[in-house]
Amino acid sequence: MDKKLDSLLAAAGISLPDRQKQQLLGYVGMLDKWNKAYNLTSVRDPQQMLVRHILDSIVVNPHLVGSRFIDVGTGPGLPGIPLAIVRPDAHFTLLDSLGKRVRFLRQVQHELGLTNIEPVQSRVEEFPAEPPFDGVISRAFASLQDMLSWCRHLPAQGQGRFYALKGVRPDEELAALPDGIELEEVVRLQVPELEGERHLVVLKAN
Repeated sequence: MDKKLDSLLAAAGISLPDRQKQQLLGYVGMLDKWNKAYNLTSVRDPQQMLVRHILDSIVVNPHLVGSRFIDVGTGPGLPGIPLAIVRPDAHFTLLDSLGKRVRFLRQVQHELGLTNIEPVQSRVEEFPAEPPFDGVISRAFASLQDMLSWCRHLPAQGQGRFYALKGVRPDEELAALPDGIELEEVVRLQVPELEGERHLVVLKAN
C-alpha cells in the first residue's frame, strides 16, 4: 500500500510528508475495516480506494481558496478527510445526515489525531453557517442546482465559493445557473489510474 500510494502521488505530481502519507493510509485502513459492517462505500478494494477516494480527493487541494471549508454530504469523509490531512492549516466541517457515518468520522478523528475536522450530523438545509464558510465542497449532489438551492446560505457573501466535484463537464447544468451565482472556472482534474473524466466546477456566490 505504501508503494502504491507513492506511485500514485508521483504520477499526480504531489509531494507529501511521511506523516500525511501515513494518515492517508490509516484512513484507508479504517474505511476498509468499517466498510464490512457499515457499508460506507461501494469500493471494496483498498488499492482502488487509494485511486478513487484518496487521489480523487486531494487533486482538488490546489484549487481551494481560504481556510474554512464545509464538505456537505461527506458520507465516509470524502473528499473532506483526505483534504484535511493534506491541508492541516485549514478547518473542515464534515456534514452528513446519517449517524453511522458521523460515528465513523469521529473515530477517524480520534485515531488519526485530526484536530482540523468537525464531524456534524445534520441536514444541510438546517445547518447554520455562523460564521459563513470560504468554500462549500461536495461530490455527493446529483446536480449543481440541488447543491446551490440547499447550500446557498453556507458561503460568505461576495467571496465564498462552491466547489462541485463532477464526472463529465456538466454543460447543461452550467447553462442554467441561478441569478447571483457566477461561474469562476471548470478545471479538468487528472487522477492517475482513474477511468473516466473528472472536473471541478468552481462557482462564486455574489
